[in-house]
Amino acid sequence: MTAKAAVASKTKSYEIPATMKAWVLGDPGQLSMVEKPVPQPGLAEVLVRIDAIAVCGTDVEIIWKGLPAIIQGGPPFNKNFTPGHEYMGTVVKLGPNVDEFSVGDRVTVEIHAGCGRCERCREGMYTSCLNYGKNYGNVNKGHRANGFTTDGGFTQYAVNNINTLVHVPDDMSDEEATLIVTAGTAMYGLDVMGGLIAGQSVVVMGPGPIGLMGVAVAKALGASEVILIGTRDNRLEMGRKLGADYTVNVNQEDAVEMVQKYTNGGAQYVLECSGALTAVNDAARMLKRGGRICLAAFPDKEVSVDVGALVRNNIYLFGIRGEGKSATHRAASLMAQKRFDAKLIHTHTFALEQVPEAVRYARERIDDAIKVVVKMS
Repeated sequence: MTAKAAVASKTKSYEIPATMKAWVLGDPGQLSMVEKPVPQPGLAEVLVRIDAIAVCGTDVEIIWKGLPAIIQGGPPFNKNFTPGHEYMGTVVKLGPNVDEFSVGDRVTVEIHAGCGRCERCREGMYTSCLNYGKNYGNVNKGHRANGFTTDGGFTQYAVNNINTLVHVPDDMSDEEATLIVTAGTAMYGLDVMGGLIAGQSVVVMGPGPIGLMGVAVAKALGASEVILIGTRDNRLEMGRKLGADYTVNVNQEDAVEMVQKYTNGGAQYVLECSGALTAVNDAARMLKRGGRICLAAFPDKEVSVDVGALVRNNIYLFGIRGEGKSATHRAASLMAQKRFDAKLIHTHTFALEQVPEAVRYARERIDDAIKVVVKMS
């Protein structure tokens, strides 16, 4: 950017309305469009005009079941709450003393801004902030998790802490930019297992959006064998396009046996994105002794785990929440370098007025929907 262009960018201004269209959650599964005041950014915050937002499987969970959203200490229903969290947009107003970003910057967002003062935040684990869910409508303590504990992105404007913002390259489409957080979640899972991916074998269980991005990120980081496990051939084929060296359809082959074969005795890492009831035990059997499992999905029922097998074989078990440790920035860098084509998982596009239909497509997997994006204009 030339000096003249940089000055023009910093002096750009946008006309910001007093109110905005927003979808709010009533009873389980019920979304209604209302008018809300446009929020104002405070210290270390900016106002983002939302240009596009992807529908996440967790949005579906929140809209129908409530958790993991927590509003005023309880379920999010009938509290004037706006869900949605995988959004990108344009910075249109700066809070006091913000100089890290400029009006006109294109950004995508992380979900979580920790309070910055609790034990977990001070360790850098802001997605596990101990003040999570305690301050809907009052963010004086600092914590935000947009679409979970504070208003989210199925609307036209949102306030974000500067720590949650990631620059979007000019040559990246709005739709692709909404996928950065998904790739960041996969990156976080690989990070917590040690992050030493080059030359190691990685199994990804579950070819949903996070699993498919897990394949892409692992291969971009130099994994030797990447093996994708699932039940649908078309999803597995997409995984191959994103870098999987081998795919296993569990309806046709024994996944543990095939992983042992492809890795000559067992993998080093398993990124578990399926939420299947047998996933932990199956993952443990796919690993070499001393291998590592990261749980990026959770089953909807209690499961039985063979803890003895984990202990005997020195298997490490991790769980992640969201896109922590600034992994989103690293995923964005890989995408900006075009190390993989995240656009492959974007399958459907809707308008803001069609949010309930977009959510229905994602929930029911209509027309094999993977990533459904709501485009504002």
